[in-house]
Amino acid sequence: MKITMKSIVAVALFALVGTIATAQRMEKKFRTVKVEMKIDASAERVWEAMVLDYGEISNFSPYIYTSEYTNGSLKGEVGATRKCNFNEKATQWSHEKIAAIDHDNMVMRNIIIDGKKLPLNLDNSQAFYRVTDNGDGTSTAEYEFQFRTKPAIMGFIAKGGFKKQLSGTLVGLKHYIETGERVTGGTDKYEEIKDTYPKATVIKTK
Repeated sequence: MKITMKSIVAVALFALVGTIATAQRMEKKFRTVKVEMKIDASAERVWEAMVLDYGEISNFSPYIYTSEYTNGSLKGEVGATRKCNFNEKATQWSHEKIAAIDHDNMVMRNIIIDGKKLPLNLDNSQAFYRVTDNGDGTSTAEYEFQFRTKPAIMGFIAKGGFKKQLSGTLVGLKHYIETGERVTGGTDKYEEIKDTYPKATVIKTK
């Protein structure tokens, strides 16, 4: 991605909006998981799957059984909401919202506004979705999840689980974009394909 004064200003404004929006959030110490993966597709196509098709994350996440837009949302934009079900009976779920988005630099901030059977302090948890154009027809997709568990003592254990889930979701995303096949929770597709791809790169965080 070509770096210009316009893009620098856009990033600064995005950071400012994110800071203001989280003024009452993330005030406590939190843990971070960050993973990334190279995908053989344009940045625009990856951004479309990850963000523009926000309500359809179950197309590629092996940990989400169903997902859908809620409250009249139709596409990935600021204020759009979705519900993700993590098991067949929908007894574990999250209700999420796009809190900020920068289409030019391909960065989105996602928050969980409600959930059931989630070991999270929702007022101190947020995720960033990022896509980088590698300049050769490929792109890099990244998830960064900042979280605090409830109770907080579960944080160390939960970090390993979130790392596994985010890494698996990137493998599912890669397969979905490159082949068109869905990788949905409750099916055997992820087990079939996971060893045919490299593992996601885990970026060291606190």
